[in-house]
Amino acid sequence: MGSGDKLTIIPLGGLGEIGKNMIAIKYGQEIIVIGCGIMYPEDEMLGIDVVIPDVTYLLENRDLVRAIFLTHGHEDHIGALPYVLGQLSVPVYGTKLTLALAENKLREQGREDLADFVTVKPRDVVRLGSFQVEFIRVCHSLPDSVALAIHTPVGTIVHTGDFKFDQTPVDGNPVDYYRLAQIGEAGVLALLADSTNAERSGFTLSEQAAVAKLEHVFHQAAGRIVVTTFPSSLYRIQQVFSVAARFGRKVAVVGKAIQEVVQVAQANGYLHIPPGTLIEGDQWGGIPRERLVLLTTGHQGEPLSALTRGPWSDARLNNFQPGDTVVISASPLAGNEKLVSRTIDGLCRLGADVYHENDANHISGHASQEELKLMLNLIKPTFFIPVQGAYRMLVRHAKIAMETGVPKENIFVLDNGLPLELSSKKASLLSKVAAGRVLVDGFGVGDVGNIVLRDRRQLSQDGILIVVVTINKESGQVVAGPDMVSRGFVYVREAEPLMEDAKIRVKQSLEKTGERRVTEWAAIKTNVRDILSKFLYEKTRRRPMILPIIMEV
Repeated sequence: MGSGDKLTIIPLGGLGEIGKNMIAIKYGQEIIVIGCGIMYPEDEMLGIDVVIPDVTYLLENRDLVRAIFLTHGHEDHIGALPYVLGQLSVPVYGTKLTLALAENKLREQGREDLADFVTVKPRDVVRLGSFQVEFIRVCHSLPDSVALAIHTPVGTIVHTGDFKFDQTPVDGNPVDYYRLAQIGEAGVLALLADSTNAERSGFTLSEQAAVAKLEHVFHQAAGRIVVTTFPSSLYRIQQVFSVAARFGRKVAVVGKAIQEVVQVAQANGYLHIPPGTLIEGDQWGGIPRERLVLLTTGHQGEPLSALTRGPWSDARLNNFQPGDTVVISASPLAGNEKLVSRTIDGLCRLGADVYHENDANHISGHASQEELKLMLNLIKPTFFIPVQGAYRMLVRHAKIAMETGVPKENIFVLDNGLPLELSSKKASLLSKVAAGRVLVDGFGVGDVGNIVLRDRRQLSQDGILIVVVTINKESGQVVAGPDMVSRGFVYVREAEPLMEDAKIRVKQSLEKTGERRVTEWAAIKTNVRDILSKFLYEKTRRRPMILPIIMEV
């Protein structure tokens, strides 16, 4: 290896946030990308459907990008593929189920033509220029999850993907401890590790532990059982079918997202449904409540919206009564805690028995602190970079790495867009590259920015006041108006004095501009907006959006 050889790790998403995972690794004139995920919108992102990574850096270096590698099939790692592959035509490598779920994401958007997929198996090695990418089996909340060992001329980088050390996995495929230990023994330059549960002490429970919890619920339930989970939580879905069959219950899968995942998993041999257990969605109305299980999910990853506002919500689902049971087998996403709490209260008010996260009903798919230490001890990296998690999780993971003996100066808590350059002995930060959030609203990708969100926020908080004035083009005199239309600001009929005062002030303003022979409509509009804004704030302490409309005759 030459002394000038350097390797650069460029995080483009997933650091300091939950979701949108994407990391680029550059050596010489070659770049590979790990992950291509979405993030669900935060409360203040009004009207936004999903958030994807800003791939400006990759587009600027499109001739260097060799491939995208996927670690597993969750949306926060594959959901942005339909958007990114439309701009960046590169092959995508992943395991069989991961690519089947990725293909389903492309199909949803009518972009199957973008799929240049290469299927790999654990222990396979893909050679791309200077990179040799090895796939290593790990456990998560769905099958076919892998970590990546990226062998380069500078050294080996290990990316854990989402993982936990499950000693009794549902599919019987444990973590490949032997290969991880071998790679660690051979020497690892840097470890990039999942930080999602870095604040959780101890070990994460095995997925098998959910079976006993489900059996307890099924044994207690006298009426209908509704289980809500994330669409890609395949182990939980498998357990619902297996336990339902043992208790002689029929299962209906309700909701488009989860129906598609069940079909894909079944077709590829990753979901085994006991004969006669699954019934079609339109048949479940005739099944006695005590023999029925509804398996549901929610829109945009919120697992409870299917219970309350899904497109198929009807009397069959919503008329909960005493004896019905709801199992919420998912942690609420960041920002959704209030909605989850409100929904649980509403279900209890309707008479349902609700089992949720506080009942230790949900089992995480991510490694807790003791497992994170085990991964660090197996890999024994020279440098450590915590990835995938809110900033506090990255910081906690960095402290865990120090506890296992990684020197503080060799640990880097990065931000999105902040590259880290590595040689065999040294690491240094480089200047930032473009990396941010691209907002997707309907078919629009990136056309909603901070200004539009600010306007939406203002509209949602204080409403809008539209002022319509007709002006003579020749003389500049007011011919008709001003007329005012209020939406979300005040109820006009109950605020007539305020509206009349506002009209008088607008008239006075227009008369002054008429005397000065101002015919520049932009200046007139600005003047009206300024006068009204000041007046209305003095009277109401509100700042509605003011939209002057001038018509000329």
